[in-house]
Amino acid sequence: MQRRLAGYDRALYRSVARLPTPRLDEPLRRVSDFADYSKPWLLIAAALALLGGPRGRRAAVTGLAAVGTASFVVNQPMKRAGETRRPDREALGVPKPRWVRMPTSGSFPSGHSASAAAFAVAVGEVLPPLRVPLRAAAAVVSFSRVYTGVHYPSDVLVGVAVGALSGSIAARVARLMTAGED
Repeated sequence: MQRRLAGYDRALYRSVARLPTPRLDEPLRRVSDFADYSKPWLLIAAALALLGGPRGRRAAVTGLAAVGTASFVVNQPMKRAGETRRPDREALGVPKPRWVRMPTSGSFPSGHSASAAAFAVAVGEVLPPLRVPLRAAAAVVSFSRVYTGVHYPSDVLVGVAVGALSGSIAARVARLMTAGED
């Protein structure tokens, strides 16, 4: 069963590699690089904290707590437990113009995807008008990791699941801590 799933994962990876979309190479490379160290989420959190009043500050803190939790879970126990190899993007046909620097950590799961989903879910729960744009941004970051060849689709899907769970938990905790304040 595991071998079959790995085969599907590689087949989907190859399908993304074969997409005839050279106009997306530069933008998705930039997105993937920009998302290093959760930069987009830190910048949005700063803007929310400075400009969003009490709810914006709550959303910023909740989002960053979710990112911290997801990053810890993904980068400590999960990546250390599996130590899966990164894709061989040359052998699997990812065009070189798409390439970003290949991380040295294990491939499974995607930390970029976990952080993106964690922030989007957590902040979207506190500030519902931001739910769709943040989730769209998280989806672009997550897809960019497969598109640039540094993750298999399953790495991204599990990263998103861990991030969404972290975001949901952070939002619940924030609601409990601030019950009666609004």
